[in-house]
Amino acid sequence: MTPLDQSKAAREIAGQAPVIPVLVLDDTAHARPLAEALVAGGLPALEVTLRTPAALDCISAMANVHGGFVGAGTLLTPEDVKAAKAAGATFGVSPGATDKLIQACIDEDLPLLPGAATATEVMRLLEVGFDMLKFFPAEASGGAPALKAIGAPIPQVSFCPTGGVSLANKADYLGLSNVVCVGGSWVAPKDKMAAGDWSSIEDLARAARA
Repeated sequence: MTPLDQSKAAREIAGQAPVIPVLVLDDTAHARPLAEALVAGGLPALEVTLRTPAALDCISAMANVHGGFVGAGTLLTPEDVKAAKAAGATFGVSPGATDKLIQACIDEDLPLLPGAATATEVMRLLEVGFDMLKFFPAEASGGAPALKAIGAPIPQVSFCPTGGVSLANKADYLGLSNVVCVGGSWVAPKDKMAAGDWSSIEDLARAARA
C-alpha cells in the first residue's frame, strides 16, 4: 500500500461522516456499546487514541461492530502501528509524520491519516504521496483561518482538523473547501460513558452528523 493508496483509503473513511469521534477510553466494557451508539447515530469512523492501557483492547472490541470503521490514533512508533493493526484497526491517525512511521504503515497495509500543521509539513507529505491529512493541533495552529490560508496555495490537499474542534466551531472548519471532516471528543462525554447513557451519546452523534 503506497502513500497514495493510503491517502485514498483514509479519504474514503473520513468521508463517511462530517465528524470522526476522537475517543480516550479507560474501560474496555464501554467500547462496544459506545461504538454501537456512535455508528447508530451516523458516525461510523471512530478514532481510539493509544493514550490508555485499555486502548488496544477497546479497538479489538469495536472492530466487530457492524458498519463501523475503528482506527487507532496517536500512532507514534512502528510498534504502535503493528499493535494497532493486530488489534483490528482499519486505519491509523498520527499527530505528525516520520519516515519510520510512514514505512511501518506501508508494511502493515494500514491506511494513515498523518498530521501536519504548517505549509512545509503539508508540502513534504504531498511530495511523498499523501493528499489527505490531519490538521493538528487545529485551534492552536490558527484554526479555520489558518487552514483556509494553507488551502489557497495547496488546494489539492484535504484535511481532517482535530485539536480544539468542538460543537461550537465545527461549522467554521466544515465550511472550508479543503476540509472533508473534523475530529472531536464532544460526542462521547466521559460522564455519559460512565453512566452507560448510550442513548444520549447516540443523540449527540446524530446531532453531529446533521
